[in-house]
Amino acid sequence: MITDPEQMSALLDAIRRFVIDVAIPNEDRVEAEDEVPPEVVAAMRELGTFGWSIPAEYGGSGLTSEELALAFIELTRCSVAYRVIGAQNAGIGSECIIRDGTQEQKQRYLPRLAAGELLGCLALTEPDAGSDATALQTRAVKTPNGGYVLNGHKHYITLAPIADVFTVLARTDDRDRGGSGISAFVIERGTSGLTTSGSTPKMGQEGAPIGEVFLEDCRVPADALIGGKEGVGFSTVMKALNKQRINLSALSTGPAIRMLDEAIAYANERQQFGQPIGDYQLVQAMLAESKVEIEAARALILETARKRDRGEDVTLDVSMCKYYSTEMCFRVADRVVQIFGGRGYTKFRGIERFFRDVRAFRIYEGTSQIHLLNIGKRLLAGQN
Repeated sequence: MITDPEQMSALLDAIRRFVIDVAIPNEDRVEAEDEVPPEVVAAMRELGTFGWSIPAEYGGSGLTSEELALAFIELTRCSVAYRVIGAQNAGIGSECIIRDGTQEQKQRYLPRLAAGELLGCLALTEPDAGSDATALQTRAVKTPNGGYVLNGHKHYITLAPIADVFTVLARTDDRDRGGSGISAFVIERGTSGLTTSGSTPKMGQEGAPIGEVFLEDCRVPADALIGGKEGVGFSTVMKALNKQRINLSALSTGPAIRMLDEAIAYANERQQFGQPIGDYQLVQAMLAESKVEIEAARALILETARKRDRGEDVTLDVSMCKYYSTEMCFRVADRVVQIFGGRGYTKFRGIERFFRDVRAFRIYEGTSQIHLLNIGKRLLAGQN
């Protein structure tokens, strides 16, 4: 749903200017320094990226699902690191608080997250709890004064080394599995017992660190419990991920568009056998396949976003979006490397960087295989 077409058009134009004038010129620098420069972060604050999905009453833009998808498709036509730093607050960095936080929690955190004064992150994944998120071992034990003591270990947590606010999922009952005993807590950096690792070395996405979160007798007050209710944290995070998977689908489509644009330009300029390689039908086929898949993904994402804005159940739709768009993005990346040939494998126009960066899309927030299982189970249950 587009609430104000004129205002939305102005925002998309501003995003395009940021991408062209600020983001793309700094891509090599971000990779080399493994950090988004402060002046670029400031430009994203000015653009409002941190608060796009946060309600206006808390200082954000309150974009609808469709508006957010359109914004993310534009924002991600540049290095993946920018969207992680500048837009995580508009997704899993704030969504659990938005969905189920108490009024006090919303007032305390959302305005600062929207302004980019704080960076938020979601601490869910553990060494033995990935695709099976209900298998987490982090425990939160209630104390006589009503607070909690948390112990556990989270890893592969996006922005953990630099985040200011952590949404931590922990078990508040004695069961080993199942979502009903999982609670969500909002914990600030500097809280005694919470520490983080440095940046975990990885294949790509330089400038967007991931790391580990350690909870060792981490004591938090009762008001750190999101929503003030035990046992509903898994439901909270699943609601957040339902929205975030639409976001991630859009975030996977922007890079594919950028790579196709680069491939079209290169196919027109690169000469072989006395003519541009774009004159050859097999190159044209790779370009055409990429364009068709990008437009199919865009249509699926926007229709799913509209359904969510209408209040419809999109649980099946978001799995289809996430699966198709992330797989599509990597297929486009592979074709574009092939079109560039040797220059696609070496550092030239950022193609090899995109190839490495987008590979992670098929893993996080539910692997492609998990989403295929979700789709299959829902189809067999008649939920189509």
